[in-house]
Amino acid sequence: MEETYLLNVEGVKKKILHGGRGELPKLQDGSKITFHFQTLKDDFERTVIDDSRDAGIPMEIIVGKMFKLEIWETLLSSMRIGEVAEFWCDTIHTGMYALVSRGMRRIAEGRDPLEGQKHRCGMGNMFDYHSTGYDDLDELQRTPQPLIFIMELFRVEEPSAYKRDTWAMSKEEKLAAVPVLHSEGNRLVLRKEFAQAAAKYQEAVICLRNLQAKEKPWEDGWLKLESLVTPLVLNYCQCQLELGEYYEVLEHTTELLQKHNDNAKAYFKRAKAHAAVWNEREAREDFLRVAHLDPSMAAAVKKELKQLGERMRKKHVEDRKRYQGLFQSPQG
Repeated sequence: MEETYLLNVEGVKKKILHGGRGELPKLQDGSKITFHFQTLKDDFERTVIDDSRDAGIPMEIIVGKMFKLEIWETLLSSMRIGEVAEFWCDTIHTGMYALVSRGMRRIAEGRDPLEGQKHRCGMGNMFDYHSTGYDDLDELQRTPQPLIFIMELFRVEEPSAYKRDTWAMSKEEKLAAVPVLHSEGNRLVLRKEFAQAAAKYQEAVICLRNLQAKEKPWEDGWLKLESLVTPLVLNYCQCQLELGEYYEVLEHTTELLQKHNDNAKAYFKRAKAHAAVWNEREAREDFLRVAHLDPSMAAAVKKELKQLGERMRKKHVEDRKRYQGLFQSPQG
């Protein structure tokens, strides 16, 4: 089992470390492959660059989507379920590894792998990556070199057998997913499952933001997507209000109002968040702006301002008592 042999691919050597079972899985576009991997330098120390076990969960890729590192699909297609194999790959196959690793690390960190990419063609985006944000990957980008991949294949699923991750969806799949996620979020709100609902709204927003990144800001395509984003962000913020995540509401509503400064609902949610964290002046300003922008909300604003006044008076009384207690002389 230790014999090294060549795949029918130039610049690749394979060594089976542990045999698998069954026949070679049949891969097709959209199949999901689940595996653990370790990436090492081809140096004396076999320096580890990435190890999916550090993240605690296996790696997943979608066949036909790893356009920057197609060799991985070739390597995995040579493996049986349960097999562990070591692959040596020459520089002709590893030149894009730094960019792919950057995306994988962002996913493991819970971040959008496309974050920071500009509206440019694929080749143009390559030149935007002056730094990956990771020193070891910057070194690989400057000096491409052969790499060693150790892979353990767990399972291969047909396209119809799993829920596609947002980042792996096509444009059409993302657009189709948005109303479904929106509806699921609304259903969860009715059941008062606010954390789960917020996750649905957030996933829908990520779908739309990824599509927006490929449009020119403020042009028709971008604006159409933005009109879908806005109600989802507002729903997300309402969930966060229910969950007591007031500073997150302040962050998202402020960002929304920087683009849409006439959105009364965003001001209303921001005002409630300000009120919850005792920002009285800011809360009053936002509530009054709501009444000005949307007179139909005047009654709701009047009610909120009355509650704010009562809360602030109560807080001032409690604060005075607390301060008086601090400076009173102890009875002897």
